[in-house]
Amino acid sequence: MNKIYFILVILLFSYTGKLAAQSSFATRVIADNLFIPWEIVYGPDDHIWFTQKNGYVCRLNPNTGTIDTLLLESQNVIRGEGGMLGLAVHPTFISDPYVFVAYQYEDGGDYKERVVKYTYANNTLINPQILIDDIEGGNIHNGCRLEIVADKLFITTGDAGNTALAQNVASLNGKVLRINLDGSIPTDNPMAGSAVWSWGHRNAQGLAFHNGIMYSSEHGPNNDDEVNIISMGRNYGWPNVQGFCNTPTESAFCADSNVVEPLYAWTPTIAVSGMAYYNHPMFPAYANTLLMTTLKDSKLYKLQLNAAGDSITNIVSLPDLNYGRLRDITVSPDGRIFISTSNSPASGTGAKVDKIIELYDSTLTNIYNLMPDNGMILVYPNPALDIMNIGFLNDEMKTSTWNYTITNVRGQVEREHALEFDNIDVGSLFSGVYFLKMWNEKNVMIHKRFVKW
Repeated sequence: MNKIYFILVILLFSYTGKLAAQSSFATRVIADNLFIPWEIVYGPDDHIWFTQKNGYVCRLNPNTGTIDTLLLESQNVIRGEGGMLGLAVHPTFISDPYVFVAYQYEDGGDYKERVVKYTYANNTLINPQILIDDIEGGNIHNGCRLEIVADKLFITTGDAGNTALAQNVASLNGKVLRINLDGSIPTDNPMAGSAVWSWGHRNAQGLAFHNGIMYSSEHGPNNDDEVNIISMGRNYGWPNVQGFCNTPTESAFCADSNVVEPLYAWTPTIAVSGMAYYNHPMFPAYANTLLMTTLKDSKLYKLQLNAAGDSITNIVSLPDLNYGRLRDITVSPDGRIFISTSNSPASGTGAKVDKIIELYDSTLTNIYNLMPDNGMILVYPNPALDIMNIGFLNDEMKTSTWNYTITNVRGQVEREHALEFDNIDVGSLFSGVYFLKMWNEKNVMIHKRFVKW
């Protein structure tokens, strides 16, 4: 056993028994001096992609803190809550290098909203293709969270301050929209030729998809912030219904209009925002939960789901993080959690004070320092079930002769072998977090964290 693994064993045995009970976070700021990172996405390239409300699209290496600016959209215009908002990265980005963003712009004095598809090349975004346009924008209630599920793009839109639009199915406002990734309308949408998937929404700013279920978080007025399950062709009530159908007028409208009630509603409001589904071995205490950021009370919430995922069984606000308003959240394949703040002046004229923060298991801090993920390869899928592929970043690395070890979180070497193919069979490993170490004949050393389901 070499020296580094001996150190790992000593460190990790000191933590024996604590891992399964781990329920607290350690935090570190990985990016600072930002202007409202409105949507953050952990991409298939092991980088965090994010928008800034003043028109920037950026790419962050979470291990080094290096930020690449890929785009400053000249047509982006800030008005109140409007600006550069939602973002999604193509799930097969390595072969399909497309990025989707939503922003507000001005057209002859009118404030509008659109979704655009860009191509990533040479560290920039090029070839903008407008997928959907002429959505009403506003100083408030623009929605604009994006989520890709298979080959479909879901888009939330707000009522832009005009409550009547939410119940008007001919309008794109106050809706969850669903389009193909080329901008065309899916033939199985609820209304032929329409991007509308559901309606009656006020201002949904969170989307999370898992196991066939789309969850959303939605701002109420002074009451009834909501978490919903989004279903095809259903009405979510706004402005006729706020929260549950619990008044005579609301009950009548709900019965007449096939209204879906929320899973949960908060009164007074907490300003619900970004959401992510969590079910990783990194934090066993948060298995099968929705993690949700909030703006008004600046907390991270854990919404425990039942086994079917169609009910919330418990709600806990996690210990104060003390970073102010929390805008969005994303999860890496190895179980780390990243959040973004929303503390800069909305106008964009003041100091840029926002951050992207990593949350991780404090009991593994020393291990992660000893075996840093140096980002020299891609491993996919991550989490892996049976076969984990190795993606080399240049031809020279591909032609080298590689050996590898796989180490568990207790510092024990689970496997040591020559790399014979561009993949590794991990099917016999127990579920959990592992460390892949690779080295070649030139003593190039590579470290990578991965999760085995």
